[in-house]
Amino acid sequence: MSSSSSRWGALAVLCAVIFLDALDVSMVGVALPSIQHDLGLSTSSLQWVVSGYVLGYGGLLLLGGRTADLLGRRRVFLVALGVFAVASLLGGLVDDGTLLIIARFVKGVGAAFTAPAALSIITTTFPEGPLRNKALSIFTASGASGYSLGLVFSGLLTEIGWRWTLLMPVPVAIIALVAALKVLPRGAEERAEGGHDLLGAVLITASMLLLVFTVVQAPEAGWTSLRTVGSLVATAALLGLFVFAELRMRHPLVRLGILRSGSLVRANLGLLILMGSYVAFQFVAMQYFQNLLGWSALGTALAFLPAGLLVAVTSTKMGDFADRFGTGKLIVVGAAALAGGYALFLGIDETPSLGGLVIPGMLLLGVAFALSFPALNIQATNGVDDDEQGLASGLLNTSGQVGGAIVLAVVTAVLTSEGGGGLSIGALRAAIVVSLILALVGLGISAFGLRSRRAAVAVEEQVEEQVEGQKARAYEIV
Repeated sequence: MSSSSSRWGALAVLCAVIFLDALDVSMVGVALPSIQHDLGLSTSSLQWVVSGYVLGYGGLLLLGGRTADLLGRRRVFLVALGVFAVASLLGGLVDDGTLLIIARFVKGVGAAFTAPAALSIITTTFPEGPLRNKALSIFTASGASGYSLGLVFSGLLTEIGWRWTLLMPVPVAIIALVAALKVLPRGAEERAEGGHDLLGAVLITASMLLLVFTVVQAPEAGWTSLRTVGSLVATAALLGLFVFAELRMRHPLVRLGILRSGSLVRANLGLLILMGSYVAFQFVAMQYFQNLLGWSALGTALAFLPAGLLVAVTSTKMGDFADRFGTGKLIVVGAAALAGGYALFLGIDETPSLGGLVIPGMLLLGVAFALSFPALNIQATNGVDDDEQGLASGLLNTSGQVGGAIVLAVVTAVLTSEGGGGLSIGALRAAIVVSLILALVGLGISAFGLRSRRAAVAVEEQVEEQVEGQKARAYEIV
């Protein structure tokens, strides 16, 4: 972009949209009982109000990222944002549960195209280095804030009426769309070279949709049931066919060579663990606060406020931290804070201490998100060519969404394993242990990545010293 003000104006629009995308993942949570009552949904049908959005979002992110690269990031972003706004409006107006689920799915599809397009616009607009790190830290913190504050908004709006949790994004999306038409760079219309890998798109989309569908349904159908096992085998077969096809395509949807980047792979694993463990923990905490302790919807939502506020307040500083300390150190500290927060919540009982457990635990989780979320995004996109930024961001977002669905399904199975339909402190603690174990795995991966990076830097410095020494000796001879 030609001017700094235009560049940062575009970032503001992109941040508003990613805030909405993330907000919608969690904002219907507190409103679900009201939706169930008003629309007469069964418990099995009710889960699809959430899962429908996750299916559309997580299942189509890779296709969304590559489409942005091939058809033009600005064009894809604008069209997808329009779809998101229309689906939001329809979802808030319908009086039929099936239509609501369909609207939520379509809305997720819109988010699957806006999120990677927005991220790739940023990474191709801001040069790699301090400017890009600052932009990415603000952008990703906006997404983390949207997700963290979703339950707070849900609690406030549900007090007025559950439909407002679905209608609230409409005016914001429309305003963002009008602003985007004016401020998004025309350079984002540029297309990457290559053809359309229709077969790869069909195979990866089908496999992601089937995987998310399977893990969401597994607690109800049974993890060892023929349907679940058969679906997992079919998912593996589709993924195998996808890899086979991509290796032979002239212009593949996913250039598998991109996965040779250790930092990209670690970033994807890191976000899978971060989002997966926290989505699961959030579900457990909702059950604990509302169903076991009897807290109100608003009180439950406010319990998550410290984490959301911390992420929002520190958003502008994360780029500076990444420049000063490096993404590897931030991710390690974030992973440690994540594990510490979950470990603290293992002390839950029938009379939890706000000052000794709830607030400190939420603040630790807020620190984890504030440090890890921007750092993982920066790490995943650094060093990636401009024509594959959409692919890199699509891979990263897919990891987060699919991770959330998988871990949530596992935790749901843990919560219901005791039978009887009731909740117990023991079952809740066991479910939190799942998130804690994942956080510890993430800490190990991030520590290994930091150690590997230090070793690589040491080798580079040694090679440079040898080269300089050889130059010096040659100069002496001359």
